[in-house]
Amino acid sequence: MTVKTIEVFSPLDGRRLKAYSVTPAEQVGRRMATARQAAAIWSSYSVERRLAILSPLRERLVADLDNITERLVAVTGKVKSEVLLGEIYPLLAMMDYYRKHAGAILAPRPVSTSPLAFPDAEAGYRYQPYGVVAVISPWNFPLQLTLYPLLSALIAGNGVVFKTSELSLPVGELILDLLTPLELPEGLVQWLVGGPQTGRELIERRPDLVFFTGGVNAGRSIMAAAARHPIPVILELGGKDAMLVFADADLQRSVNGALYGAFCNSGQVCVAVERLYVEDSLFEVFVERLCEAVAVLKVGHGDQGDLGAISSPHQLSVIEAQYRDALAKGAQASGPLTRDGAYLRPVVLWNVSDDMNIMREETFGPLLPVMSFSDETELVERVKAVDFGLNVSIWSRNIDKARRLAERLPVGNWIVNDVLKNVGHPGLPFGGVGRSGFGRYHGAEGLRSFTYTVSGLVSRARFSREPNWFPYSEQRYRELRAFIDFLFGSGSVLGRIGRNWRELRAFQQYAGLNLGQHWRNFLIFVSRRQH
Repeated sequence: MTVKTIEVFSPLDGRRLKAYSVTPAEQVGRRMATARQAAAIWSSYSVERRLAILSPLRERLVADLDNITERLVAVTGKVKSEVLLGEIYPLLAMMDYYRKHAGAILAPRPVSTSPLAFPDAEAGYRYQPYGVVAVISPWNFPLQLTLYPLLSALIAGNGVVFKTSELSLPVGELILDLLTPLELPEGLVQWLVGGPQTGRELIERRPDLVFFTGGVNAGRSIMAAAARHPIPVILELGGKDAMLVFADADLQRSVNGALYGAFCNSGQVCVAVERLYVEDSLFEVFVERLCEAVAVLKVGHGDQGDLGAISSPHQLSVIEAQYRDALAKGAQASGPLTRDGAYLRPVVLWNVSDDMNIMREETFGPLLPVMSFSDETELVERVKAVDFGLNVSIWSRNIDKARRLAERLPVGNWIVNDVLKNVGHPGLPFGGVGRSGFGRYHGAEGLRSFTYTVSGLVSRARFSREPNWFPYSEQRYRELRAFIDFLFGSGSVLGRIGRNWRELRAFQQYAGLNLGQHWRNFLIFVSRRQH
């Protein structure tokens, strides 16, 4: 049987990096079974032990920073600074955060119980790892967006089978190189090589949770495939993030923020600024300053390079189509969309309208459309009209106004007077709404997303029968009704006891000392009334 291969080429210059053998379909199930066996061992370890085993990875990333950076530059086309900021720093911050907090985040939680409804009982819940998590990751941040969910799954006690994009297979190989020296149970982490068909095969082998990062259409396919079994999914999908600049904003800071938010990693960021709204009175000077700033950005990998290559050949055609559509419908541009191989010069567009593709669909490239606004309510409706809800940045010296506006927008994340940085905060949950997906990772909530909750209650009662057990009778109905009125009815406690006194006596043997104070209070009350 002929083994299929995938060749990987560098977007820097088109050179062939390596050919990889596609994982045969029959191997996918075996690797899933191997990961499941290893996960049974791994999940028995304490959180502290898991963290200790994983901790050398953090040291390795720091010690081998330059080599890892060069490997990622070759695969993704990023400039080196983008590798540090977007690929490596978030992982180091995450590992440091979970090293300090994961034990408390995943610790069992006691829950108080009513001494009346649950006498002699204790309750609580704990977080149980799913088993095996399938991680399917994209090409734009192949190291970070693979390792972040992979490590979260491991810390939570799961095994992992992961598939990197076929455009970034050398990064999958790098991840295995980084994990191999760790004292993990053999087979706990498995890597699959392949395209969409391998991803479908992975889901058919029934992992216990699917974590997918990618585009909306692929996310729909993943969700539909998982629903057949069913398997829970976390979908981190695209964005069309808005930046809202009010007239009282710091002009130069907001211009620089727009420049970075739109064009870092050549716009290949799910939380990139892809729609810029500027208040009327500031609009002209803002666009003028922005165009001046864009003109001096350096494209390429020289010492002063700001923007790297576009990683995906398909994405180049998407970007070019949106640019042509905008100009055909009347937009003005800061310059032509100049292409040199996989490199594109960034472009600012104005005189854009809401019906243009560039204002409605994800661009994932170095184009920034700018529109003006005059009314805050109208602005909210325009932002909401696009059904992506990932991130938004709001710029104003009036922090209260900015917060109030943020809370009106259907997004999973927001930031005031800055861009993107909130996504890098390891303690903040991250995820979207609408076409930006659902589910969260990062932070405490994100770590718990890789577990399911198991609740339990222990009764220490020694009665032969509970008051809610059979047999039922009309008398028991009246007693239970009185009990509900006593717990939840109107009036004071003593008043509720008084009107239900006769029926409540049936519960004395169950309540014991827990109700004793109420009974004593009532007897004192009755005694005083009699005297």
